[in-house]
Amino acid sequence: MARLPRAALPGIPQHVTQRGNNRQACFFAEEDYAVYLDRLKHYAEQYQVLVHAYVLMTNHVHLLLTPKTKEGVSCLMQALGRYYVRYINQSYRRSGTLWEGRFKSSLVDSENYFLIVSRYIELNPVRAGMVDFPADYLWSSYHATALGKEIALFTPHDIYLALGSTPAERQTAYTALFSGFIPVHTLESIRNATNKACILGGERFKVEIEQQLGRRVQVGLHGGDRRSKAYQDQRL
Repeated sequence: MARLPRAALPGIPQHVTQRGNNRQACFFAEEDYAVYLDRLKHYAEQYQVLVHAYVLMTNHVHLLLTPKTKEGVSCLMQALGRYYVRYINQSYRRSGTLWEGRFKSSLVDSENYFLIVSRYIELNPVRAGMVDFPADYLWSSYHATALGKEIALFTPHDIYLALGSTPAERQTAYTALFSGFIPVHTLESIRNATNKACILGGERFKVEIEQQLGRRVQVGLHGGDRRSKAYQDQRL
C-alpha cells in the first residue's frame, strides 16, 4: 500500500521514527545521545510538543509525541534533524546526509494504543538483543516511566497518569505491563501504521480523524489492546 500524506492534529499523539541513511549508525558515542536528547528537549519546548516516550537506538530513534499545534512535530523534527546533522558532521569531520529521508509518523489512538506504543518503543533494545531488560538500556524513557527517574524532557500523558494516584503506583502498574509479550500482529500493526502513515487505532477513532482531516484514511490494521485504560486486564 502506498504511503499516505502525513497526518497531524493538535492534541493527538504521534509515533515518530527516523532512521540513519542506509540503516547506518547515527550515534557513535555517549555524548551524541546526550546532545540529541538535549536538543529534543529544547525544540520540543520551542514548538510546543510534549515528549511521552523515546528510545535512541544505534541507527534510529522512536518518539511518542503530542503536539499542541498542527505543525509542531514537523517543526520539531526538522529543527532537531538539521542541528544534529551539523553536530555529527562537525564532530566527526564528515559531510553529507545522516538520515534516511523524512521522518515517519502515525497518529495514535491514545485510549486503545498509547500504552502499547510506549512499551513498544521502550522494548526496542530488548527485541534487538542489546539488553535483557529495558532498564538496562540508558537511552530510553523507561527510566522515567517505570523507574521514576526525573527526566526533564519527559511529560506523562493522561493515560499514563490514570495508572495510579501516586508516582509509585503509576510506576508499579506500568512496569507490570512488561511482564508478558506484545503479540506479533500488534507489532506489525504499529510498524505498518508508522511506515505507511496510517492511523493506529479503533474504527471510531479513525472516523473521527478522517472528519478532522477532511479526507479518508486507509485502514486495514488489526490487533492491539482493546483499552489502554484497562491496564489490569492486559497481559501483553
